[in-house]
Amino acid sequence: MQTPPEGDPRAVEARRLRAETRMSLAQLRTHFGVSRDTMAAWLWNKPTPEWTRRPNAKDDLRNEAIALRREGLTVPEIATKLGVAKSTAYLWVRHIPLDATSERAHERRSAHSRRISETRWEPLRQKRDADRAAINEEAATWVGSLSDREVRLLGAAAYWCEGQKAKPWRPNDCRVIFINSDPVLISLFLRFVELLGEDRMKLTYRLSIHESADAVAAGRWWADVVGVPFELFRRPSLKTHNPSTVRHNVGDPYRGCLVIRVPDSRQLYWTVEGLMQGIAGAPDSCGQVTM
Repeated sequence: MQTPPEGDPRAVEARRLRAETRMSLAQLRTHFGVSRDTMAAWLWNKPTPEWTRRPNAKDDLRNEAIALRREGLTVPEIATKLGVAKSTAYLWVRHIPLDATSERAHERRSAHSRRISETRWEPLRQKRDADRAAINEEAATWVGSLSDREVRLLGAAAYWCEGQKAKPWRPNDCRVIFINSDPVLISLFLRFVELLGEDRMKLTYRLSIHESADAVAAGRWWADVVGVPFELFRRPSLKTHNPSTVRHNVGDPYRGCLVIRVPDSRQLYWTVEGLMQGIAGAPDSCGQVTM
């Protein structure tokens, strides 16, 4: 195919008409009475007029796909979101890299692996949680109400596990001091000492918590648990925060430990000591306990 001669008036006119009058190629060939090849030679290197380009029905989708790609979505995610084929989505965004850096690529792959794992194990987790709830409910129903004797035995055992005890090198240091982070055990201990004649309003309460936590909020939460005014709590004992230590008991659920002291508690300690001796030396029962 050859370029039309310089200054050919018909070629110049054909180009003008093509640009200004929006005549089609067929109309131009008829007007000048030339062949397809001649008209193509006259219009050689002439940019295609914008008015000849018909809009694509998927132009909006393509632009949206590009925007989603820039937000970090993968080809399958874009295809699903826009309702198009994966191959179409790929053609639209293949010129845009998914990850700007290798670190970003690692984060994306890790997140994808976590989503796959969660999807795979979610049914098993749901079944596990349902089984746990059912067994918890059955066991709690079996317990029913507790007699005073049972509370004494349970309270003594709980204290002997978690409370302060006299040491061989100071055998007469007999003070009842109970510390725990579990509100269930705290409530059991209070029920136990009240059964033995102590008044919870006369006990000493102190919060032990890391300095990075909200000691006031945690103290008020514990005051609601034990059912006493927050004003009865003594100044909290703050533990130094060590940033290098990996701690999981952080955030809003973390409320530290509650330390409860029973004043003038030597005889109460002796009582607990005797109860534990009795529990340890009690003969086995012949009856069978079933749930």
